Amino acid sequence: MNDKLIAVVPAAGVGSRMAADRPKQYLHIAGKTILEHTIDRLLQHPKVERVVVAISENDPYFPTLPLADHPQVTRVDGGAERADSVFSGLAAIDDPDAWVLVHDAARPCLRQQDLDRLILEAQASEFGAILAAPVRDTMKRGNGHQAIAVTVDRSDLWHALTPQMFRAGQLKLALEKALADGAVVTDEASALEHCGMAPKLVTGRADNLKVTQPEDLALAEFYLQHLLKDEQ
Repeated sequence: MNDKLIAVVPAAGVGSRMAADRPKQYLHIAGKTILEHTIDRLLQHPKVERVVVAISENDPYFPTLPLADHPQVTRVDGGAERADSVFSGLAAIDDPDAWVLVHDAARPCLRQQDLDRLILEAQASEFGAILAAPVRDTMKRGNGHQAIAVTVDRSDLWHALTPQMFRAGQLKLALEKALADGAVVTDEASALEHCGMAPKLVTGRADNLKVTQPEDLALAEFYLQHLLKDEQ
């Protein structure tokens, strides 16, 4: 089987919860945009051949970045939903047996050791694998009225992270079926789950956070600075 490894980064979102003047992937931390850090983390791995990044068609920010001319970065048009952007990225991969790493554009603190483990476990799994972090906090299910209905057993609950790694053809077929069936597809693994497949859970670091809220920026910068220092 083909061991080619290509990353797909859906980056067409607007990040409305950040309440910023631009999409969150273009906010700056540690001297560069979040998107630049995210793609740098992927390209630093020796097994990642290239990154396909899905950008909004009229995005004015991406063309101003050095990434726009990077020989290992391919830009494609993204869509209104995450799945649309991932589909667009998959369309730029002509080999269905190639391995695909789908990674959030606003997750700039990925460590190479986590990526090493993910690649190893995914390539040994029939259905690929995802990075995930075991739930640590007590979990409550609400009753729909901002009150507690029940405490949920956290013993086998995980926070799904990215990257998530699958064969390109397998992921494409699973996304097509899940969306055709009207399934809720919140990440790539959920499409495979809908099709009866069980991707492997690979324990990743909890500091591989996704920048979503304004308060995440300072935390991401803190984590990133320590990550870069550790790698020096």
